[in-house]
Amino acid sequence: MRYAILAAATAAIAPVAQAAFGYTSSGGYWTVDAGSDNPLVFKVSQSSCDITSLVYRSVEYQYSSQYTHIGSGLGSVTASITTVGNYIKITCVTSTLTQYIVVGNGDSTIYLATYTTAEPSIGELRFIARLKSDLLTTSAYPQSYSGLGTAGAVEGSDVYKDSAGYTYSKFYSSVRFIEDKAHWVGTSDASVHVTMCMPGNAYESSSGGPFHRDINTDKTSTGAGAHNLYFYMNSGHAQTESFRQGLHGPYALAFSRSGIPDGKTELPFFADLGISGYVANSGRGTIKGTASGVSSSYTPVVHWYNSAAQYWSYVSGSSFTSPLMKPGTYTMVLYKGELAVGSQTVSVSAGGTTTSNIASSNDPTSTTPTWIIGDFDGKPTGFLNADLQERMHPSDPRMHSWSAVTYTIGSSSTSSFPMAQIKVVNNPTTIKFTLSSSQTGAATLRIGSTLAFAGGRPQVTVNSWLGPAPAAPVDLNSRGFTRGTYRGNNVIYEVSIPSGVLVSGTNYVYINVISGSSGDTFLSPNFIYDAVALWTAGGTAATTTTTKTSTTTTTSKAATTTTTTSSVRHFSSCAKPIAHYAPTFSQVVPLRRTANAVEVAGVSISIYHLLLLLS
Repeated sequence: MRYAILAAATAAIAPVAQAAFGYTSSGGYWTVDAGSDNPLVFKVSQSSCDITSLVYRSVEYQYSSQYTHIGSGLGSVTASITTVGNYIKITCVTSTLTQYIVVGNGDSTIYLATYTTAEPSIGELRFIARLKSDLLTTSAYPQSYSGLGTAGAVEGSDVYKDSAGYTYSKFYSSVRFIEDKAHWVGTSDASVHVTMCMPGNAYESSSGGPFHRDINTDKTSTGAGAHNLYFYMNSGHAQTESFRQGLHGPYALAFSRSGIPDGKTELPFFADLGISGYVANSGRGTIKGTASGVSSSYTPVVHWYNSAAQYWSYVSGSSFTSPLMKPGTYTMVLYKGELAVGSQTVSVSAGGTTTSNIASSNDPTSTTPTWIIGDFDGKPTGFLNADLQERMHPSDPRMHSWSAVTYTIGSSSTSSFPMAQIKVVNNPTTIKFTLSSSQTGAATLRIGSTLAFAGGRPQVTVNSWLGPAPAAPVDLNSRGFTRGTYRGNNVIYEVSIPSGVLVSGTNYVYINVISGSSGDTFLSPNFIYDAVALWTAGGTAATTTTTKTSTTTTTSKAATTTTTTSSVRHFSSCAKPIAHYAPTFSQVVPLRRTANAVEVAGVSISIYHLLLLLS
């Protein structure tokens, strides 16, 4: 397979002599020649499976101090090499992992696949190409050039700053899986690119779903250091589901001149290579159907998952067709943005096509709120600093101030509402609004969150009434907000406001982060906002609805929105830390507040003790 090359920008480069396709063995290494027009020759250790040399067009691009390999290196392996038709296949075996390295005749691409029966001891599964940063100086995300952080670490050992306070981290190179088919590093004149390609179903055994994101590149030095190029198959970085085992990939490390591969090409020749866990197209099936009920402002996404595999597809018009899937029974989820609004079960058989239509049934805004800030779509799009957070630390001076905000319905801009509520930094956020006398009965307030850290969750005060304290969200045991992601478990907190709390005229809602944990500044308990909305008995009369603009397409987890009087609802897409990206609808626990206590499922508990339990 040849990746298409874009229009040549470096035609003046002198031609390089082409060698014959094949391999040699010497001194414990295999040297493999791809026999390509733009010659690629690489060397593999027979004892460790490390790639120790990567010579493209007679230039060595492999970083000399560390090698290219799976994880941090496999250590000792049992390795073999064979020629299968027009392909050379290297197989490296350990007790729980088999790594495949494949090259095709005339193709300057190294194809890779990783078969696992257990998670590596380091707790994550990644392939890392360690390349020379003085030659491959650029990438799509200069925010990941951690070597520029010469003024020291901002946080841990993975976020750094320069003398101006600008921040850099390998985490700021992440892209949502659904969009990430290829990422690259290249020379300053764009004459050479090295691209990590994830074609076809490369993510089917990964974890996290279509909107998970992970490290892609990391330039550790401005001089003669490493420019690392990754394929993260799974990790504990804001991970919402348990790890899958089996075949990860195939994926590829492609060398090209002026063009960057798009990563969309299928690799059917893998079916003939004897790869453990590989399921050929003939052994797969598809799902097709229509999706309905999602606003035309969004391009819906459909997601299928079980404990063995995950897949996704955008909806075109109202129709969708899944990728080729392994046979089995799957949970099928429909997303509005990154928020799950429909879910059902569907089965796939080898060689078959299943028709399964799906409709939105759990959109919180299926009934019009009195007012809304943002939109329930699983993203903080449009909120203060949301346009910057994916590529820099919240302490970066390019960020807008994180001070506490008073937001006035009808006059404040959505961009003034904070994307995150941070316990030590900007408690509380105040919402000011006006109601008519017909809107002062019992009401429902919903606060959507996309990610929480250190148990952070919202507790509200409405005028002088203190709302119940919700239970702590699922602990992902990972930084996220400071590492450039908003994607975690979507939770919608629903607060039932008793009649008599709201008044005719001016009202206030105060949102505070609560948690039994502590931390400094941006590592204090926090959560990221999706939206905030109020439903009153009088509907939308005499109020103004403020919404955020959303033009991107994404997906997330489920939320149910049936209103129950005098209750707090905690909607989580991940009921247990090991749940497989399951956007199931959480159980509702009715709460009834009295003067000094809360009745939980018929048992009276003092407010003091309840807060202790929930903190």
